[in-house]
Amino acid sequence: MADSKETLFSDFPSVSTQEWMDKITVDLKGADYEKKLVWKTNEGFKVKPFYRQEDLEGIKTTEGLPGQFPYVRGNKKDDNTWFIRQDIQVNNPAEANAKALDILNKGIDSLGFTIKGDEVSEELVRVLLKDICCECVELNFSTCQRHTVQLAKILVGYFKEKGYNPEKIQGSVNFDPISKMLKKGKDLTSVIDSAKELVEVLAEYPNFRCIAVNSLLLNNAGAYIYQELGYALAWGNEYLSKLTEAGVPADLAAKKIKFNFGISSNYFMEIAKFRAARMLWANIVNEYKPACKCACQMLAHAETSSFNLTLFDAHVNLLRTQTEAMSAAIAGINSITVTPFDKAYETPNDFSERIARNQQLLLKEEAHLNRIVDPAAGSYYIENLTVAIAKQAWELFLQTEDEGGMLKAVLSESVQNAVNASNKARHEAVSKRKEILLGTNQYPNFNELAGEKTPVSSSCSCEIKEKEDTTFAKLNTDRAASEFEALRLQTEHSGKRPKAFMLTIGNLAMRQARAQFSCNFLACAGYEVIDNLGFASVEEGVEAAMKAQADIVVICSSDDEYAEYAIPAFQAVNGRAMFIVAGAPACMEDLKAAGIENFIHVRCNVLETLKEYNEKLGVK
Repeated sequence: MADSKETLFSDFPSVSTQEWMDKITVDLKGADYEKKLVWKTNEGFKVKPFYRQEDLEGIKTTEGLPGQFPYVRGNKKDDNTWFIRQDIQVNNPAEANAKALDILNKGIDSLGFTIKGDEVSEELVRVLLKDICCECVELNFSTCQRHTVQLAKILVGYFKEKGYNPEKIQGSVNFDPISKMLKKGKDLTSVIDSAKELVEVLAEYPNFRCIAVNSLLLNNAGAYIYQELGYALAWGNEYLSKLTEAGVPADLAAKKIKFNFGISSNYFMEIAKFRAARMLWANIVNEYKPACKCACQMLAHAETSSFNLTLFDAHVNLLRTQTEAMSAAIAGINSITVTPFDKAYETPNDFSERIARNQQLLLKEEAHLNRIVDPAAGSYYIENLTVAIAKQAWELFLQTEDEGGMLKAVLSESVQNAVNASNKARHEAVSKRKEILLGTNQYPNFNELAGEKTPVSSSCSCEIKEKEDTTFAKLNTDRAASEFEALRLQTEHSGKRPKAFMLTIGNLAMRQARAQFSCNFLACAGYEVIDNLGFASVEEGVEAAMKAQADIVVICSSDDEYAEYAIPAFQAVNGRAMFIVAGAPACMEDLKAAGIENFIHVRCNVLETLKEYNEKLGVK
């Protein structure tokens, strides 16, 4: 067998990088290689169109093994098992308990409970955890920051009362004042002082974390990948530094910190992000001189992003969350929550929660992603992405440390300003279709109506009553689709749904292409679009448009033929409908001189153009 393999490979001569480049240069036909094929990422580095083995030279990430410092290849050695988590809002503890018991029989092995601060009590915990074997499932709790220590003490009392082995209790309580500062714009600096007491309360429970870094919040606010990672590192270091300064041993402090990341739809870069995160955090913790390298292991939970969820064509959200969950699983994350597809417009129901659970079960039971540790290792592309993202995130981490650390950066609003700027830039990219949201700003469902669906507010379910008066900037968590959805809902609720008629004429290929483009463009505002096979004359097309009671007539032809067809068509419409030319032909200035005002093409800001059209059409 070995000989036959050697013979097989010898039949195919190796191809050098220069030969690849020579071939690419020929195929580009004089076009600029950098402009055409090199991807300039939002993360601040360039990605080449292809990578080869030589690109791994000098990259240190390929040298370690799973379970070895700095853990770029993960904390796991034998398999890639992760916890499948589902969160439950506790409004009634008995009902929450019943739901928990039900989903534990449906594939869930990690529970997240969100409890209102003023309802935290021993009785609530007893009811909530009734008949749940706390040694057999990961348990995560979130409540108001001022009640977290109280909750931790109650949990410890409950675990002792039940006789549980402290080493078998896995999970966390979500103490993270910085995340509330980012979300609420209120100064909770004084609350951070509770961290030491919280760690001491749970010191006997080695696998139960209590200090959280919720960089998921940044992800859901539209932060770029390097921003989420860079700030997460500074965030974790802020807590680690304060704990050690308060006298908590570095080993114990590090082992009590848990990272809660978001997952964007940038598939390969998210795999690289998690690998880079473990490596960088290990190096940070190592600087505190822990007694054991195991303290340098990052424990990370990942949740699919809500920033890219959409109200319209909501089942496309399933595609987004599935690839996101795959990224986290392949990267060796410790636990994953898949956001139900309907979260953007309603409280998830039993069906959507079931689908979300099953998405992870498929990755385990069908794709067997839980069996292979770090399958991305050695990939020329992913290894280079890991190093590039690590470099950019580390630079942001150092920049934040130079500002005095994460807390001071939040108080000075530099974190919020940077992330909100990214949010604005991404909304701009969505409006111009530089960032695609399938079903929203590209290829919308022409016949879909929202009905009673309305966007859900992103307000916190556990409202905090803060005493501090200091107010500063907070994160903007508007979803990427929010402006398009508002526009389309405006159209639907106006009671006047404009009809857009495609006057297709001339060159067959061009008229079909431009009609398809125009239909997709105008349907993003919720307009009714009417496509056509083609007309023999301008007069015939206009007559058909008027018969259809069109509010908009879009002429679709080739650039050359617009000089012949556009002005007669415009004159034939004679103000009875809005007239649009599909494209940006060379004769555009002549058409404008004849009175034609509206042109749609790939360089348009789709959102702003459609807002303008709604105003012209009286859609309010």
